[in-house]
Amino acid sequence: MQAMEIICRTTAERRRDTLERLGSERDIWVSTSHPDHGPHQVPLWFLWDGQAVWMCTGANSATARNVQREPRVRLALPDASDVVLLQGEAKCWPAREVPDDAAEGFTGKFGWDPRTEETPYLYLCVAPQTVRAWRGVPELRGRVVMRDGAWLG
Repeated sequence: MQAMEIICRTTAERRRDTLERLGSERDIWVSTSHPDHGPHQVPLWFLWDGQAVWMCTGANSATARNVQREPRVRLALPDASDVVLLQGEAKCWPAREVPDDAAEGFTGKFGWDPRTEETPYLYLCVAPQTVRAWRGVPELRGRVVMRDGAWLG
């Protein structure tokens, strides 16, 4: 493995790169917590609508059960060399009640419509309150690019 030279980005550059990745990537890691069983983490497909992350999971999954008890979640894009972490509260939408624009966007991106499945699905919507982005140790300082739901830089 070869080390990469890291050129520190400004907050505005990190924000731009983060928004680009949110708009183009497919998978996101979702971390939830159960009061008795502790942390739970799974990868899910996601849609970024410009304001929030939309994901879908089985209505009876551990992820769905956890967010209904404790809505605070952490999300992570899957690249340890280009870290993007989001934190916020998940709002739950049964598949048949999800807003049309979110459902159509999700279906358009993945070619799959959870609203048509026989088993029940739950959409999770997370409007991030905090976003951190960094590439390696040189970028740890200034890694917060969103605070209290407002983009910095």
